[in-house]
Amino acid sequence: MKVQYDKEADAAYISLSSKRPHGAVEIDEGVILHTTGTDEIVGIEILDASKRFPIRNLYKLEVAV
Repeated sequence: MKVQYDKEADAAYISLSSKRPHGAVEIDEGVILHTTGTDEIVGIEILDASKRFPIRNLYKLEVAV
């Protein structure tokens, strides 16, 4: 998993796979799932990210089993 944040655009991207996306589905205003041709989720894009959650939380990894 790779996390990127573009401060100028206020957009966060969470990459879940090294596969290249072929499409996208907006599941809520400003929350976009990037998918392959077989509907595998490969990334999550969040627009207006700083208004939705503290950006510093992007860089913390918590694993729940």
